[in-house]
Formats: sequence, structure tokens, C-alpha cells
Amino acid sequence: MIEYADPRVLVSTEWLAEHHGEPNLEVVEVDADTAAYDKGHIPGAVGWSWHKQMVDRRRRDILGLADFEKLLGKSGIDNNSTVVLYGGNNNWFATLALWQLKVYGHREVRILNGGRKKWLAENRPLVKDPVTPKPVAYKSMALNQDVRAFLSQVKFAVKSRSHALVDARSHDEYTGGLSGNSSPHDRFQKTGHIPGAKCIPWALTCNDDGTFKTADKLQEIYQSKDVTPDKEVITYSRVGERGSHSWFVLKYLLGYPNVRNYDGSYAEWGNVVGVAIETGDGGP
Repeated sequence: MIEYADPRVLVSTEWLAEHHGEPNLEVVEVDADTAAYDKGHIPGAVGWSWHKQMVDRRRRDILGLADFEKLLGKSGIDNNSTVVLYGGNNNWFATLALWQLKVYGHREVRILNGGRKKWLAENRPLVKDPVTPKPVAYKSMALNQDVRAFLSQVKFAVKSRSHALVDARSHDEYTGGLSGNSSPHDRFQKTGHIPGAKCIPWALTCNDDGTFKTADKLQEIYQSKDVTPDKEVITYSRVGERGSHSWFVLKYLLGYPNVRNYDGSYAEWGNVVGVAIETGDGGP
């Protein structure tokens, strides 16, 4: 049995319960909104709404530097904090938050293995009162664009066939049978997938309790689709949340050296004039 490439990036519910409240340990629940957080969250956890706090809707982009520093500072997170992220949907938005923290160079970030689902299943304590931490100063480290893919890079990858492209959406979205247009902000004109992409839905990487599958199982899933560590890999989904989940698996659990998440994802690709798509299980 092989081990995770970087096991420290995951913490168990037992570990968090044991270390809860320690200095410099900050817990954040991240989801599309804070509806679940408001109903009950891990004691001491701050709540982040992805749609309201972690994107710049005017530019359809991640937070700018100043807004990122402001969010972390008002959440009580400084440069020395170890941040544990968790959320629903087996940590969709938690991994997207981790990805953005890595774009801005935060060193110590963890994912709660199993997320909100496992914490609830184990009947661990929840509180309803929102957390208002004491604001601190936060200064971003050097910008790390190596974890991010942009439209121009994806166009090059498609034209040159130089990368492994991983579509983390459902099979129905991949084939074009389901639009996935659930948000008015992220509608697209063309259903299908980026040419050459392999359909590897993010959900395949998780167990029923929300935890990640073993490294052996994960390796089997990706290598069966010829997504191997010797290749440069680009992951994507609809808006990048499921793509970040697959990016996290490939980069931290399997140790692939060259993995980027295309956060423009299919919401961008499916609206660009003049770029091709494929439908079905491959081909135009």
C-alpha cells in the first residue's frame, strides 16, 4: 500500500477535536454560502461564503491581494496561523479555499478529512453563534501562479496535446447531456467538454463518509485514464470548485509535480467565441 504524498495536509476529526483551541490554529467552514454554518458549525470556526467573500464578481476572478489580506486578517488569521478548512459536499469549497490560499502563498493549510459530513455523523459538538475573532494583520507572501491555469494555457494545452486535462464534473455534464447552468453568473452557451479532456468526476475520489480514498485507489482512478505523474495536468469543472478538489488530490495526496487548476473552467471555456468543444464521450 502506498502512502499519501503529503499526509500532513489532511487532519482527522479526532485530531481536530484533540487540538481544538490551540494557539495559531484557526478553523474555517467554507461553502457557497453560510446557510449550513448558520445552522451549526464547529466551535470556534469562522464562516466564509465563497460567492460573497472569496470572489471578485466584477472581474469574475479570485480576490485581489488587498481583499484577500483583509478577509484573512478579519478572520483572525495571521501569517503564522495553521488554517484547517472544511465544508459540505465532501469539501468542494474547502479545497477551493485551500487552492486560493496557496495562490497567495499561505504556508500552513489543512483539510478536515470528511469535512462537515463526517463531523456531523460522529455527533461532534456544534454551535450556532457566529464567531467574531479579533482582527489581526495579514501580509500575503509571494504570488504563486504555478497552481493556476489560465485560458491561454488551456488553449495551448489543447492545441499541442501536451497536457492531461481532467474534467471533474459529472459524466452528464461532460458529455453535454446536462448543462450544469445552475448559477446566472456562470451560464455558458456550449455544453460538452474541453477537447481531449478525460472524464474523472471528483466524487470518485471520496468514500461514503466523505473522507478521501486511499492513495492506491486514487492512483488507480487517475492512471486508468492515462493521467500519470510524468505529465503536466490541468483540472477543471464548472467554476473550479470540483476542479480544485481533483487538483488537491493529484498534487497533495498523489504528489503529481505539475498540476494546475483552471478556475475559469467550463463557465469560461463554454462561452468563448472560436474555441472548440467536444460532446459525448469524445469527439465533436
